[in-house]
Amino acid sequence: RLYLAGAGNANSLWGDGRLEHALAAKSAVDQFISDPTNPVPSLAGGLFEPVRDQRPVEARQDVLIYSTAVLDKGLTITGDVKATLYVSVDAKDTDLAVKLVDVYPDGTAYNVQTGMLRLRYRDGFEKPELLTPGQVYKVEVGGMATANYFAPGHRLRIEIAGSDFPNSDRNWNTGGRNEIETSGVIANISIHHGGAQASYIEFVEYTGAIPAPVKKP
Repeated sequence: RLYLAGAGNANSLWGDGRLEHALAAKSAVDQFISDPTNPVPSLAGGLFEPVRDQRPVEARQDVLIYSTAVLDKGLTITGDVKATLYVSVDAKDTDLAVKLVDVYPDGTAYNVQTGMLRLRYRDGFEKPELLTPGQVYKVEVGGMATANYFAPGHRLRIEIAGSDFPNSDRNWNTGGRNEIETSGVIANISIHHGGAQASYIEFVEYTGAIPAPVKKP
């Protein structure tokens, strides 16, 4: 596990968000907005442009950034990366987009995989339930399956935003039918971390030897 940490100002590339092995004893809250009229744009991640430098998105104040320290040894992740987050919102519904990023020594930040959760489906698609504004929920954002090597000198990073448009349809944040709505509200989203509300990302590090290819007879 890598725990979200910081003093409550993880907004943008120049914020204080960190990923740390140890859980911080002191709790903090990072806040950002999800404005459906100004969604966070998708930078690659699609079929025709799978990878692109994410720094233009990371410059936005409505994107939270959490990074590890510079890696002193390589890190291989094979399998699903899952984010467990404590979140509260002042709207009936909104989305959470969590992006796994590989940061190179020169600062270039390449997207690896993205997970998306519409919060009304936090307990499954069979049981949609709108949010109670202000209530803190523990949610899981998964689906970030990957096989990536983070080389020495790199950093592992996650971005958290309220949209990834147009790769994922925007949420109008009203709790209504997004597919027919054309206007909505700005959602104020809080990510709680540290102390009893330990938000973190979780993955399995691959430490075994890579098997040699099998020669055909």
